[in-house]
Amino acid sequence: MLDLAGRLGARSARRHDMLTARAVRIVRLLPLPLIMAGAAFYLFTPAGFTSPPFFETAPLLIAPFYSLRGTVAVAALALAVQVVLELDNGTAGDPSAITEMVTQLLVGGIAVALHVIVAGHSRRLATARGMAETLQMAVLPRPPRQVGSLDVAARYEAAEADALIGGDLYVVQETPYGVRLLVGDVRGKGMQAVRAVAHTIGVFREAAEQQSDLAVVADRLDHAVQCGARLADGPAVVEGFVTAVLAEVDRERDLLRVVNRGHPGPLLLTPGHHAGKGFGTTAQLQVRTVEPSSASLPLGMGDLGSGPTESVEVPFPPGATLLAFTDGLNEARDRDNTFFDPVTVLRDHRFTTPEHVLDTLLEAVHRHTNGRQTDDLALLAVTHRQGTAPD
Repeated sequence: MLDLAGRLGARSARRHDMLTARAVRIVRLLPLPLIMAGAAFYLFTPAGFTSPPFFETAPLLIAPFYSLRGTVAVAALALAVQVVLELDNGTAGDPSAITEMVTQLLVGGIAVALHVIVAGHSRRLATARGMAETLQMAVLPRPPRQVGSLDVAARYEAAEADALIGGDLYVVQETPYGVRLLVGDVRGKGMQAVRAVAHTIGVFREAAEQQSDLAVVADRLDHAVQCGARLADGPAVVEGFVTAVLAEVDRERDLLRVVNRGHPGPLLLTPGHHAGKGFGTTAQLQVRTVEPSSASLPLGMGDLGSGPTESVEVPFPPGATLLAFTDGLNEARDRDNTFFDPVTVLRDHRFTTPEHVLDTLLEAVHRHTNGRQTDDLALLAVTHRQGTAPD
């Protein structure tokens, strides 16, 4: 199974990487043909035609892709071939020939300097990416694959290239009151959003352990987000909020409780029944949205007076899966600005694991958007694995 980081290499990204790698391989093969072409051009064209562009292009072209030793070797080879040609032609002492050879020497030096700059930048980028991965694991740790009788799967894809974490979040925690989970979307981007993600997850973990009522956990989060916004810098001072879905699995009663604070409603996937056959390979998957009857404002906006937080309770039998996601999924658009519909995609498949659910959804949304993701995307699926799971 692909893990959290592995999902960043989705189909469109893999295709882009393959094309890039192929282009790099082609470029790496060009220096020798360029130098040979330059020599042929010098030998078989009339006097007055010069070949320095061939020789100068070779080291500059490969500087970002060769090693330092390889870059120096190509620059030296290009200069040496040019010098040999001028000597063989008896024009090495001509002012124009000397100018061309000195220019070639300078270009070779520039290519070496360019390689050193690019290599240094690549090392810094690798270090920064390693730090980002560490930050990701610290702020948004991968949930365990099994929590009690639940199988768990999570995915995170950032919209910005090379970004690993943004303002979407998820967390799964086993508590004295059942397994509780949170999926949310912090307003904002950058480090401000990352700080808000860490703050929200920390408060949720504490409140989920202490409060028996899931609605009270949501109210605690609402107060914490308001406090965090007042302490923040910039736009978050007046506009900080978090859309979120909180859920609780009561395994003893096979029940699911959901609280929604301004977030896309989670989907409940349950295996259907054919008369007399029960669960089977031909069972139709049932998909429904789980939402309270009245909407609540996002976390951090409770002081605007939306009324008491409401929770909804539905059966969560063995084989059922809860799918929670951020709006990067249901608001993903194709070229015609048509929104992605996860319900339609899910109804057309059968699933064995929550990993399978997320893999199918991500493949479908990448196909729908043609790889043009404009918003961060977080997915969390939990499956009640007791009894017979849907196939």
